[in-house]
Amino acid sequence: MSILPQHKYPLRSLTDGPTCPRPCRIARLTCSATTTKPRSSQNQLVIEPRLVTTPDPVTTIPSTGTPLPNEPSLESTWPHRGWVASGCTTLVISLAKAMMGAADSHVWLEPMLAGYVGYIVADLLSGVYHWGVDNYGDASTPVFGSQIEGFQGHHRWPWIITRRQFANNLYALARNVTITVLPIDILCNDPVAQGFVSICAGCIMFSQQFHAWSHGTKSKLPPLVVALQDAGVLVSRSQHSAHHKPPYNSNYCIVSGVCNEFLDKNKVFEALEMVIFFKLGVRPRSWSEPGAEWTEETDETQPQVTVH
Repeated sequence: MSILPQHKYPLRSLTDGPTCPRPCRIARLTCSATTTKPRSSQNQLVIEPRLVTTPDPVTTIPSTGTPLPNEPSLESTWPHRGWVASGCTTLVISLAKAMMGAADSHVWLEPMLAGYVGYIVADLLSGVYHWGVDNYGDASTPVFGSQIEGFQGHHRWPWIITRRQFANNLYALARNVTITVLPIDILCNDPVAQGFVSICAGCIMFSQQFHAWSHGTKSKLPPLVVALQDAGVLVSRSQHSAHHKPPYNSNYCIVSGVCNEFLDKNKVFEALEMVIFFKLGVRPRSWSEPGAEWTEETDETQPQVTVH
């Protein structure tokens, strides 16, 4: 057996002058083995084991760069549409049961109040979730890793959400709504409970679309959406734009934004961050200066328009 060192660059002795400024590369070895036994036949196959080398991971550069506005990953697929359809179906059943139950009992006020509470709770839950994925975890976090990575990328390329097709944007939430609400539809007939569930789950499911509209320009949004934003029913463009400005620690709620003032004024999330830090020793990202991954890159394919 012979071991022959192979070098990409010739070796230099200590007396050859200044050494090369480039980092030294580890010499790669190629091993070959031959047998000294005589061959029994001229046609016999002789296998020579050889060390198989793999590409140097140090020289492998991952592909990075600004996402293209027409990437296939932004398009809706039929599975996406299927989940959105199933989510909408479960919501319609829940709302129908609430209305039919209210009509049978001649009690409308309680289901309507329950629906309003569900609307407020949905906004609050969207803020808590948004705060969590913005400040904790990374792409390797179990269960939530892909969503954390998506929200982190959203801070760098916020305009991408306006290019994402409807079902592509909502299918993940629609899938969760289907799994959660369908058993309630089957087992529960209380109109008050169904009033709460239908509105709360519906706002959560469509929160990503409300979020996308908050990044749109007024001239390109449907007039009804603009009217609802201006009335405070949906999160407004000006309110959510504050979330994308340093220090990136306010206005987390993305359904209506009605909870943002209370949460920010009373420093609720800051208090939760202190509790987590003293209990677990984990610092939120909002305590540090935003890195390059949160430096916003604008859409160079479109003229920049000021959002009013």
